[in-house]
Amino acid sequence: MSRIANCFAALAGKKALIPFITAGDPHPEITVSLMHGLVEGGADIIELGVPFSDPMADGPVIQRASERALKHHVGLRHVLEMVAEFRRDNATTPVVLMGYLNPVCAMGYTEFAARAKAAGVDGVLTVDCPPEEAAELNAALNAADLDTVFLIAPTTPPSRVAEIAKLARGYVYYVSLKGVTGAGHLDIDDVARKIAALRQQLPLPIGVGFGIRDAATARAISAAADAVVVGSRLVQEIEAATPETAREQLTRLVAELKAAIR
Repeated sequence: MSRIANCFAALAGKKALIPFITAGDPHPEITVSLMHGLVEGGADIIELGVPFSDPMADGPVIQRASERALKHHVGLRHVLEMVAEFRRDNATTPVVLMGYLNPVCAMGYTEFAARAKAAGVDGVLTVDCPPEEAAELNAALNAADLDTVFLIAPTTPPSRVAEIAKLARGYVYYVSLKGVTGAGHLDIDDVARKIAALRQQLPLPIGVGFGIRDAATARAISAAADAVVVGSRLVQEIEAATPETAREQLTRLVAELKAAIR
């Protein structure tokens, strides 16, 4: 079993907390420390954003995080080095890279998959790689025994969900609302209905993200989902902190979210 599958199995029905941060934000030298801080707070899986100059799904908060990281010239190779450093002290917490296809394509699918596996990555979510175009990348990831995580939107038709079900491994990421990361107007009842319908087609755990900003929302979403994904709220915490205080503040916030969903 993969680390991701083991994580959900060990939870035994309890809900997973999946925090997101952008690698290299606010400075590449503290990313690994922030990752350890997330685990200290109760993170079950870490989603680590790969900085990209032209995002299409990220709201302004995560866009600014990528801009801060890119000012330090953080690229995909640096992100993989950060994961490898994290693995020296943590061999169990799954790490999923979340980003866009361009850097992966530039490195080459096979080389990327091999490097990611060697670094200790467990899964890959490429926002702009739909299932219709994912065969080559998915084959490379499968060959390296890496899980492919797909996004499912409120507007995804059952036919596409069926295609995702054939390819996805680890878990699927349900986007809770129409819009970019950090958007508001989250309809909890609608999310619950959509997840119930998705369970008829998907055998994997379902994580929910976009628009989850506090403990109350996380608790409400966790009633329907298998995992709660929180990104923009954590990145805001980093933005407001200093490099010296960011880890402590992240750990505290993650602990509050974890308590809420348990």
